[in-house]
Amino acid sequence: MVKMKKHEIIQKLQTLGFPPAEYWVVTGSAMVLYGIKEETHDIDLGCSKKLADRLETDGYLSARMTDGRRKFVIDGDVEIFEGWLFDRVVTAAGFPVISLQGLLLMKEALGREKDRDDIRAIKAFLQASYYSPL
Repeated sequence: MVKMKKHEIIQKLQTLGFPPAEYWVVTGSAMVLYGIKEETHDIDLGCSKKLADRLETDGYLSARMTDGRRKFVIDGDVEIFEGWLFDRVVTAAGFPVISLQGLLLMKEALGREKDRDDIRAIKAFLQASYYSPL
């Protein structure tokens, strides 16, 4: 699987052209935009119900999560999850991104081995920078 660097994530987000108020970058791609990681395998986004409705209307296939929210896959490397947000949305690298506190909460909830590694990296980033997790 090809890994994407920051400039590739930015280019893909620009190509998608979603309204900034209707989506936010999460997980590994958010970590890349913050500068915590150098690269990621895909782009994960959370989105509003409004954007999920638009994607469905535009013909994108969705799968229903166990809680009823929708998940879309676009171009094979962008996954969009309706309403997937912990904490709040902030701006990083000029794009709407989950807050660092939200990113920590999300990674803790996912609880996979790679998420534990990411949690350590986020905490180290916070300690080494002026960012506040709140």
